[in-house]
Amino acid sequence: MVLKFLQRLKPFIHPRQFGIIATTTATVVLGIALYQEKRKKKMPPDSIQAGDKVSVSQTSQFTVIPNKRNSKGKTTLAIQDASGNSTNVKWDYNWDKRDPEALVKPPKTENDREKYDEKVKQKTPSATRHLILVRHGVFVNMDADDQERTLTALGQEQSEMTGQYLNDLDLAYTRMVASTMSRAVETAEIIQKHLPAVKLDRDDLLCEGRPVLPEPVLYSKPDHTYFQDGARIEAAFRKYFHRAGPEQKDDSVEILVCHANVIRYSVCRALQFPPEAWLRIVLPHASVTHIIIRPSGHVYLQGLGSVGHMTPSKVTVSSRGRNLP
Repeated sequence: MVLKFLQRLKPFIHPRQFGIIATTTATVVLGIALYQEKRKKKMPPDSIQAGDKVSVSQTSQFTVIPNKRNSKGKTTLAIQDASGNSTNVKWDYNWDKRDPEALVKPPKTENDREKYDEKVKQKTPSATRHLILVRHGVFVNMDADDQERTLTALGQEQSEMTGQYLNDLDLAYTRMVASTMSRAVETAEIIQKHLPAVKLDRDDLLCEGRPVLPEPVLYSKPDHTYFQDGARIEAAFRKYFHRAGPEQKDDSVEILVCHANVIRYSVCRALQFPPEAWLRIVLPHASVTHIIIRPSGHVYLQGLGSVGHMTPSKVTVSSRGRNLP
């Protein structure tokens, strides 16, 4: 019955979305089937083993497989369909190429295990990195050169409110880095008035651009645009998004004042979501996005495009001052 229902939906759904829906549905149905099978046989919850085959219907059968979930080798169970597709999406613990175990050569023999463990311990960080991503305020002259794209009076007010909000958080800010584009620099300088002890740097890598062809394709630019901008924005992500080094003893809080596309793409990359999904996210001007990177390599999104510190009448998302995309 479930399969027939999905087949009827297939012509009206994008192929990628249909695959996700079908896999999720199969997982739920399989879970119910496993539960019912356990109840009939009065089996304990942990009695399902790797290699077991479970039928969801007369035509759909899944195999229970081992699923390595982390770098320490803890193993749980996942399910796999006839085509070999697993329903579990695994977290890449070495996404920033700084996993301690990846930085040390594995031991050749068991006699080398103690030295290996000690080297891994030396490479293991203990501090957490906080990245506060701030989009610039609303600006004028959308079609003008960068130097003329300065903040409007509203954009300046938005930046003032964000600066005051960041000051009220009373965090031990490590530094602030701004894109070199006029609207980002102006926003950062206004914020710095509220955080005079925080050093302000600038970085061309944080400038606005088009990171990758979005999916779905709501609009398209020439291929060379994504080819050129994408490499730079990816370089910015790799420069700023990573776990702390072992030499960093205290937690750090860095403010990056940049642009919507850079922030949206970076959030998708940090959470290991498809980067092509960046255009599905809407970020208001002078909004605050908070990314937390733990020593383990786990990444958390504490806030996305937050504007709770602004009154509703001051919130905009486009350069034309609209408060809706």
